[in-house]
Amino acid sequence: MVVKKIISSPFVAIAVLVTLVAVIFRFSPKLLLSRQQRLFTAEELALHNGTDESIPILLGILGSVFDVTKGKSHYGVGGGYNHFAGRDASRAFVSGNFTGDGLTDSLRGLSSTEVKSIVEWREFYFRSYTCCLSLSSEGQCLVFTLPSPAVRFVGKLVGRYYNNQGNATKYLKGAEAKAARGAQLLEKQKAEEAKQPGCNSRWSQDEGGEVWCDTGFPRLVQRPLEIALTGKMSKRCACFLEDQLDQQGLEVYEGCDYLAQTCRV
Repeated sequence: MVVKKIISSPFVAIAVLVTLVAVIFRFSPKLLLSRQQRLFTAEELALHNGTDESIPILLGILGSVFDVTKGKSHYGVGGGYNHFAGRDASRAFVSGNFTGDGLTDSLRGLSSTEVKSIVEWREFYFRSYTCCLSLSSEGQCLVFTLPSPAVRFVGKLVGRYYNNQGNATKYLKGAEAKAARGAQLLEKQKAEEAKQPGCNSRWSQDEGGEVWCDTGFPRLVQRPLEIALTGKMSKRCACFLEDQLDQQGLEVYEGCDYLAQTCRV
């Protein structure tokens, strides 16, 4: 009786499935990966833009190609995301430019945080819609992919990010390195800014905005890592004690008293 319960346990079933997948992959990795190794040309991918209902709707991001047919109400003709169908429009995932030259896979001129966001979009497609036991550094499912009710990874686009053997190009490796650098800088910026507490803030259409400090006085300070992250200089509001106000680079809000704890912005 006890043995029967153990055998029928869902945990045992999961363990058996994982073990079976691992054994199959060990002895026949090409069998499991063959479906993922399909290579598309730009011309082939363009046919999968939702206009022909007899073939799947596909989209590319950083050269990875996904079947999004189950979401045809969004990705099909007339759908809000149809501009992504039949092409790799990686740049548009962060630029918001869904017309003309904006629908491109080129990341030229994007900041490290923008490239990081595109890499995260690719990971979102992989991790949300495919069942992978592990991912390679290129975001490829290494072990096993199960059919998903929404989206599946179906191959790679030959071009900027993958060559005609399906290997990652210097552009993909460069994008991933830039994204990793952006993640490191972002963590460093968070750590640095955590040393100096930020201001409280609020805004309303009737009264406008204001910043205030529960302890200390509000000052505008530059965010030194922002140029490396976004390509632009920006400032933030931080709270400083009175004996810290003689530091260089602290800016009093316009129209605000030197020792005011609340300032209109």
